[in-house]
Amino acid sequence: MSTYKENNLKIYNSLTGKKELLQPINKESVGMYVCGPTVYSNIHLGNVRTFISFDIIYRYLLHLGYKVRYVRNITDAGHLENDSDNGEDRISKKARIEEIEPMEVVQRYTVAVSYTHLTLPTNREV
Repeated sequence: MSTYKENNLKIYNSLTGKKELLQPINKESVGMYVCGPTVYSNIHLGNVRTFISFDIIYRYLLHLGYKVRYVRNITDAGHLENDSDNGEDRISKKARIEEIEPMEVVQRYTVAVSYTHLTLPTNREV
């Protein structure tokens, strides 16, 4: 028997501002879409906090018996240096400084993240 049927997991709904009972669209499955690593510089503690937080949520949902689809994107592509609409794209700037192509920057730091072992466990069905 699945544990989630016996537990009432509440999550914070930022739209309503209230804690609400988790009611997945598909009864036994949960989808997670999470911001991924920064790919214009080395990984840092701020990145890791996000990875660990969502990894714990992912593992807890598995523990409850849900099938979980966990998608993590690669962020900062097309993001400017500050939150306003001016400034230089972070990846383009790093590419210019290092005298390489923007995709080489993305590849370098995406590969670097993979060496941190911040990946999903492969021994569980997702």
